[in-house]
Amino acid sequence: MHLTLERFDLLASEMNRRRIAVVGDVMLDRYLWGTVERISPEAPVPVVLQTGESLNLGGAANVAANVASLGASALLVGLIGDDPSGRQLLELVEKSGFEAGGILISDDRPTSVKTRVIAHGQHVVRIDRESTAPIDDATAANLLNRLALLLEGVDAFILEDYNKGLLTPQLIRGIITLAKERGIPVGVDPKHTNFWEYKGATLFKPNLRELQTALGRSLGSEELLVSGAREARDRLEVEHLLVTRGESGMALVTGQEVDFIPTRARRVHDVSGAGDTVIATLITALAAGANVFEAAHIANHAAGVVIAELGAVPIQIRELRRVVGQPG
Repeated sequence: MHLTLERFDLLASEMNRRRIAVVGDVMLDRYLWGTVERISPEAPVPVVLQTGESLNLGGAANVAANVASLGASALLVGLIGDDPSGRQLLELVEKSGFEAGGILISDDRPTSVKTRVIAHGQHVVRIDRESTAPIDDATAANLLNRLALLLEGVDAFILEDYNKGLLTPQLIRGIITLAKERGIPVGVDPKHTNFWEYKGATLFKPNLRELQTALGRSLGSEELLVSGAREARDRLEVEHLLVTRGESGMALVTGQEVDFIPTRARRVHDVSGAGDTVIATLITALAAGANVFEAAHIANHAAGVVIAELGAVPIQIRELRRVVGQPG
């Protein structure tokens, strides 16, 4: 479909009036930058001479950063540890200008941190520090109660699941019930552990591998993909199901309609964070009044922009407007 700049500008203006609650696994992305000039004499591994270090918001925090960079107000709800990384993450949230009132600090689990070592623009290794144990029922109830107190003016929910233990079945059901009671749409970016727990959400966005794993079979043709997507949509009782397919683009199944959306990427540098950008753009656009086809195409443009950058970077509204305005 072709989206005019006039229509995009109208939606962008409406995004500025929306408040989106992002609930999920919050992470800190640490990047160690360097160069490689030799192999270690101790083992056949490269020796990286560190030249710099940077910190970015990751996971659900990156989704919230994307929402904020689109002009909407973002409310981040999640769990961090009582540790230096958690404090660094809160500082980044403050600098990004969105709400962190929904973040709880845990005494018994660390802040999730992904440390990437990058030399000459290439990933050398990634080191993860995290707990993936499900949160207990008391913590889930505490998060749900805090979210209920912060709901004034919330136009949509995004549930961002990275299998790090925050989105338990109890919390998922509680949030979807809360949203339904208030008529608030819910968008879901799932992972495999609780894939089938999101019954009743508005929009469900698995990638192709996640959908195939959940269904237990290959979806190697467009016909099989549509059949599988419809089966999952019906089983989950969601309105829309969008399957991201990497270099093959996206497939949107809604009602009896199917829309295959080719990728807009012209250069692929790093796909980390692309899913965060897609769900953030989808739900923010829907909250702003876009129909689901418009929202999916805008999100596809956004993904094409961010995968050309190294690291998980939020989509910028000006850059998104520029690519939307480009022909075919």
